[in-house]
Amino acid sequence: MKIKVKAKEHKKEKAEINTDYIQLQAFLKFMGIAETGGQAKELIQDGIIRVNGESCTARGKKLRNGDVVSAFSVDYEIVSTVNNEN
Repeated sequence: MKIKVKAKEHKKEKAEINTDYIQLQAFLKFMGIAETGGQAKELIQDGIIRVNGESCTARGKKLRNGDVVSAFSVDYEIVSTVNNEN
C-alpha cells in the first residue's frame, strides 16, 4: 500500500536584530515563541527548535545574519542591521 504525504510548507518570516548576534534562548523570547527563559529552555532541550535545518539543544547558540530558526512550522531568518565593515 502506498501512502502519499504532502508536507505543509513552512511560513517564512524575517527577524531583524540590531546586534551582531543573538543567543537562541533570547531569540525565542524576543520573537514571542517562549514567554519565559524556562519555557525557552524546555523547547530547546526537547528538540522542538531547529537552527539551519538541524535540531539544536544549545541555549546559548549564537544566531547570526542569515541563520534560520524553525519553530512550530515557521522559519525565522535572522537579519542583522549591524554593518560588519572593519
